[in-house]
Amino acid sequence: MTLFKSLTFLIFAASALAGHAQVYPSRPIKLIVPYAVGQGTDIAARYLGDELGKSLKQTIVVDNRPGAGGNIGTQIAAKSAPDGYTLIIGTNATHAANSFLYTNPGFDPQTDFEPIGMVGILPLVYVTAPNNTINNISDLVRASRVKPDALNVAISTTTCRMAHELFKQRAEAPMFPVDFKGSAQALTAVIGGQVEYMVDTITSLRTAVLNGQVKALGVTSAKSSRLLPGVKSIAEQGIAGYELVGWTVLFAPKGLPPDAARTLTAAVAATLGRPDVQEKLLQLGIDPVAITGEQLKAFTASEKEKWGRLIQGAGLKPG
Repeated sequence: MTLFKSLTFLIFAASALAGHAQVYPSRPIKLIVPYAVGQGTDIAARYLGDELGKSLKQTIVVDNRPGAGGNIGTQIAAKSAPDGYTLIIGTNATHAANSFLYTNPGFDPQTDFEPIGMVGILPLVYVTAPNNTINNISDLVRASRVKPDALNVAISTTTCRMAHELFKQRAEAPMFPVDFKGSAQALTAVIGGQVEYMVDTITSLRTAVLNGQVKALGVTSAKSSRLLPGVKSIAEQGIAGYELVGWTVLFAPKGLPPDAARTLTAAVAATLGRPDVQEKLLQLGIDPVAITGEQLKAFTASEKEKWGRLIQGAGLKPG
């Protein structure tokens, strides 16, 4: 082969290799949602997927895999190729609480996943009937101590239960939790006077608060929430260190290529930085919070530890 032919061959070979070296993402991305279609997390994930796809200039396809409290979809994501083309919307249930609520959830939230970016938090709020003489958290704590375990609190999810367990511990407020099958039933009981108090997500209770059906006493985030302006947090009302919220984080299977991780992190930051996206998430009941990198890894690790302590302290056994 002559020198000219050799050089020509090398140029063509290099060109072919360059053509195969595709920049991420070069094809649609699958976003696993471990909950049913129409559930709150699903609605938020679909909106986020559409907007994140615009930043990445690629289609994001939502794949609902509900079941076992979110474990089924999370197992599928954990076993997927760590190439950036399978992502999952994880929550405080799938990536914190479930490790302590299930004997074998089928994945490890820390060793099997890489957190990409937080989407936001879902604070809860304590409410009561409008005619109740209790108007704030300080009043509630004093009343509960006067009559230990005589005041009832409606709860409908594990998150609600844990928020209340932490409140009992930090505020030394002995109140009796009453289980309901759903937020709607619990709210009806409070409005009807069968139960004095209720704790649930602001998403579930905001309309009732705004309509005057119930009054808000305090929110469970560290500070007051944009989801319910004018209502102080429990911590701001004197219960130091109190904070327990639901949260939503975008994860990828562990082993994600660095370039894909950088691209995804930047896209999430750019998407959540848009005022229109923030406003829409607020409408969906999510308070946007931008956390990435080592700070996010530390957050998810500490949240798993926190939920574990609460679940075990509440005497809940894994099933």
